[in-house]
Amino acid sequence: MIALPWLGRVPIGAAIGLFFTIVFLFCAIFAQWIAPYPGSLIIGGVWESSSSRHWLGTDNLGRDLLSRMIYGAQVTVFIAAMATALAFSLGSILGFAAAVIGGWFDSIMSRLVDLLMSIPTLIFGLVVLSVLPSTIPVLIFVMGFLDSTRVYRLSRAVAADINVMDFVEAAKLRGEGRMWIIFREILPNALSPLVSELGLRFIYAVLFLSALSFLGLGVQPPNADWGGMVRENREGIVFGIGAALIPAAAIAALAISVNLVADWVLNRTSSLKGGRGG
Repeated sequence: MIALPWLGRVPIGAAIGLFFTIVFLFCAIFAQWIAPYPGSLIIGGVWESSSSRHWLGTDNLGRDLLSRMIYGAQVTVFIAAMATALAFSLGSILGFAAAVIGGWFDSIMSRLVDLLMSIPTLIFGLVVLSVLPSTIPVLIFVMGFLDSTRVYRLSRAVAADINVMDFVEAAKLRGEGRMWIIFREILPNALSPLVSELGLRFIYAVLFLSALSFLGLGVQPPNADWGGMVRENREGIVFGIGAALIPAAAIAALAISVNLVADWVLNRTSSLKGGRGG
């Protein structure tokens, strides 16, 4: 355990994950100020080795790899965060509403979600993005919409259990409306599993975006996320050049870090599982 200001005692694994998560967020927020060079500026030869001028070397076009990594963090984190926020906003509200309203609304929503989930997410995304332009708003919408089906299933299952508890029945007897029950009774008592799912959904969004970019349907040049950088530099692996491995390692590090933090937050909020009336 490590004692941190404002957070108290934190497990070592969570502290490590929190440190790297903060580093990635810092790079994403302040990319324009901390990157040594503009992300698309060619400033050297192709695949130069690391030096005092280029700490991580250069990429396949001679751009500073460290600068590309920092700008790639901004693009990756922003798109994944926005898609996750959209997925949770849409999926949790519809899931709670289906559990509370029930009847035909629940049946229609659940069957529609079952239909969407029966199609592999990556294939669905590739089909949609092969028709629509691969702009950042489109990527956020497609990723958020597809991920919302998973959030819907979890939210509906959790809300269905909470909806039959005594404090919810008491709220119904008091004459509280559905909006009150959803946001004041169910939501506070469903935070624990949703927080855990939030971290997982963010990780899957990063991996999904990276896969789309690696296949050429994600972030388009001259911008690039980490998956696109792996795609741009993959041919260098044949010549023993590790430019493609650096963004791949960053993807793995971000996924592990966020997962460690999500597990720690879940343990801290586990007291909510017992449920209390709002």
